[in-house]
Amino acid sequence: MNTINYQRELDALIEKNTAQGIRPSLLLHVCCAVCASYVLEYLYPHFDISIVYYNPNITEPGEYDYRYSELRRYVSETGMDKIRFIPVEYRPDDFFEIARGYEDEREGGARCAKCFYQRLSYTARIAAQGGYNYFATTLTISPLKNADVLNRIGFKAAEEAGTVYLPSDFKKKNGYKRSIELSREYNLYRQNYCGCIYSRAEAEQRAAATEKP
Repeated sequence: MNTINYQRELDALIEKNTAQGIRPSLLLHVCCAVCASYVLEYLYPHFDISIVYYNPNITEPGEYDYRYSELRRYVSETGMDKIRFIPVEYRPDDFFEIARGYEDEREGGARCAKCFYQRLSYTARIAAQGGYNYFATTLTISPLKNADVLNRIGFKAAEEAGTVYLPSDFKKKNGYKRSIELSREYNLYRQNYCGCIYSRAEAEQRAAATEKP
């Protein structure tokens, strides 16, 4: 089975656009400031970026608000003043609806795929309505998330909404390592779970297991 290098595809597209003097518009789904840090550093010179923070999987209001405030702080402190934020209503019930029946799935399984599809489909619809040239997600920077699964979901969502998905695997080219460096530099809040109550429970179980003598 051939493995697609999505990051190489993205690099080639950026190189082509730069050579032609094109600066496309991009609607970027962002899950948190840490994941966004390197991704924005990488994309900002090449795209007119708008951010959509649609993450109903973050099922505690305080956690949701704090991650969003950290994202806005990072954008402000890095001087990326051309980035726009698209208002999004906090709707955790969206997530619980699609997670019903998948509560016992381990992180990275079918529940996560449904969650990815929910968030990318929403982003694709907003991108189509807003006339953006592309949409993308920061989720591929995580070493715990399968970039092939995410990109296939992105392409599907794009086809359904009538827009264009920007492929990526931001963890490549030391992207994840750079995100850790930036999170330390800007003292960004780093969480140890994706966002939902199920991934948090798994993280707590792992932490408890490592603490046992």
